[in-house]
Amino acid sequence: MKIPKPSDDDKARFQSLIPEDPRVEVKPMFGNLGAFVNGNMFMGLFGPDIGVKLPEAEAEEVMASGGGPFGPEERPMAGYVSLPPASTQDQARRLAARSLEYVGALPPKKPKRAKK
Repeated sequence: MKIPKPSDDDKARFQSLIPEDPRVEVKPMFGNLGAFVNGNMFMGLFGPDIGVKLPEAEAEEVMASGGGPFGPEERPMAGYVSLPPASTQDQARRLAARSLEYVGALPPKKPKRAKK
């Protein structure tokens, strides 16, 4: 599986969409970026694609408006959709904020135990 690398412009766009919230943590992931709340990823960057996690009905709306699966083509991430390429900055920010709201309401991810 080949993991695409985002350009500096892709990273800047991703950063510009992250809602301002003290709970948000941005971390590098396999040469890309992920935005997390309570240990759960709500938004990710995969090459030029920005993905968000949304409730199923909302994810279907995004897909119907030109979005697509998020992640590797052969193994997309379940529950995440890529933002439609034609999304305006305002539309993308609204979806990012909705994703933060949705994932922020999920139970916090429990840290994995360290291997001995």
